[in-house]
Amino acid sequence: MDGRGHYSRIDMRKHSAILAIVFLLSIPSLSQTATKKFHFTPTPEEVVWSRLEKFGGKNRDREQTLRSMFVEAGCKPEQITELPVKHTPAPNVLCTIPGESGGRVIIVGAHFDYIDRGKGVVDNWSGAAMLPSLLQAVIKEPRRHTYKFIGFTDEEKGLIGSEDYAKHLSDEERAQISGMVNIDTVGLDKTEVWLTHAAPELSTPLANIAKAMNLPLYQMNVDGAASSDSESFRNRKIPAMTIHSVTQKNFAILHTAKDTIDQISRKDYLETYRLMAGYLVYLDDYLDSPNVISSPAK
Repeated sequence: MDGRGHYSRIDMRKHSAILAIVFLLSIPSLSQTATKKFHFTPTPEEVVWSRLEKFGGKNRDREQTLRSMFVEAGCKPEQITELPVKHTPAPNVLCTIPGESGGRVIIVGAHFDYIDRGKGVVDNWSGAAMLPSLLQAVIKEPRRHTYKFIGFTDEEKGLIGSEDYAKHLSDEERAQISGMVNIDTVGLDKTEVWLTHAAPELSTPLANIAKAMNLPLYQMNVDGAASSDSESFRNRKIPAMTIHSVTQKNFAILHTAKDTIDQISRKDYLETYRLMAGYLVYLDDYLDSPNVISSPAK
């Protein structure tokens, strides 16, 4: 994440009922559907944390580490694709988990590159290292959607990896994407969502899951202050959302020598993981509801 600007923080646990009224309309509440649909097995905490600790190396090394962790988490070698990006040493790396419904797709992304003034653990090995553990939770049972877990290269140079991926999508491929969930700079604080740039069909179930799991979730808008890979999809009218933990207080850590693993709160990081794992499992059912209308990004 880059830049500085306005931040506003709202506790979405307190506002989830309002979100439901505005966005859910006739969709059944989570309390009515949770016992039927919402169950998942999270990856053990020690495994999640151990993947965060594998942050060493340059960007190409990190891409290779992420690829290896995808395999370790259960992605078959034939399900992994390296997507070269012009003028960039490290490619995007993609694990595709086929779904049962045919064409519908959920993309979960995070960039693995970093500014080498620090270790780049917060921004953004924290997001990239979480992808294999989220994948591990998703593949425990068959899913309707196809899930694509993508490690993006060169976000710090202007969203290069995600832009390259998004611009090469065909019209048919774009139409098949139910949503893109981006994870960038987590574990500094409680889980936050960039709500003003989030598609309602993605942010509403997140608020509901946070309430059901009794996990913290805040709205922290970074309009004019930062950018992230979700914007490459949002700009192409694909429903997208970024999860982060940036506040005015901790923003100064990014892109400096202070960006080390010591800045990560283990409790906050693991809470974000549990929330995101539950959310991605629930999203598979939620987005299949006939009452959910995908609204083009503004």
